[in-house]
Amino acid sequence: MKLLFTDLDGTLLNNDSQVSPGTKAFLDDFLQAGNKLILSSGRPLLSILEVKEKAGLTQPGIFLTCSNGALIYDCDRSCSVLEKRLSLSYVPYLQQQADKYHLHIQTYRTDAIVSPAEDEEIQYYRRKIHLPLIVSPVLRDALTEGPFKMLAISLHDHDKLEAFRNSISGWAENKVRTIYSNDMYLELFDWNAGKGSAVRFLCDYFHVPASDSYAAGDADNDISMLMAAGTGIAMQNAADSVKQRADVITVLDNHHDGLADTMRRLLCM
Repeated sequence: MKLLFTDLDGTLLNNDSQVSPGTKAFLDDFLQAGNKLILSSGRPLLSILEVKEKAGLTQPGIFLTCSNGALIYDCDRSCSVLEKRLSLSYVPYLQQQADKYHLHIQTYRTDAIVSPAEDEEIQYYRRKIHLPLIVSPVLRDALTEGPFKMLAISLHDHDKLEAFRNSISGWAENKVRTIYSNDMYLELFDWNAGKGSAVRFLCDYFHVPASDSYAAGDADNDISMLMAAGTGIAMQNAADSVKQRADVITVLDNHHDGLADTMRRLLCM
């Protein structure tokens, strides 16, 4: 049995946010052979399930790594197998710090995005993430349990994100991990979560050696996953920081079946 952990945006999905016919054919063959597919994303659960359904990925053997590894979900049994939530007490502090930099920050309930305002950032974000929106000026007021992640967004000034990140770095040690999924999105999630942590957990869960695992991605939040897997695959369109940590770089990019092409070569399929 082989395990394939794949990021979605910029990796498995093409530039139209779809799984192409060529990539779908590879995934069908991979699952039919008795392997496991793990869709690994910073996206929340319902958004990844939407991608899965639209792609017609209905075969058994699919797991989801959601919110950067804070939630691992078994699609066959429709239940979580691991949850690592942020403490509710962290939410007000992180919102206060973000406010100091006039920075948009949002969080999530299981069924919705929670944003302090219906601003430019949330409108941009919801072009791809089609969850209902709850507007709550005080994020904590809309939550009944710790969220899987928070997300700070700056569409026009990356330096604001970096200043915010630096301002919380000391406090965040051993509490909250911060990592970019792109230049505009700073992800905040439990210190012990992460895509790499999910690789290690699921290898143990399936009793599969790390050498039989593959991980593919294009952004900084994918690096831990590439490092934890037996074979780390960077997309041709990946950031240089990701390519430097990879074992393999795809010949083709995400818009031209780069992952499927490389995996067929690696597995002689």
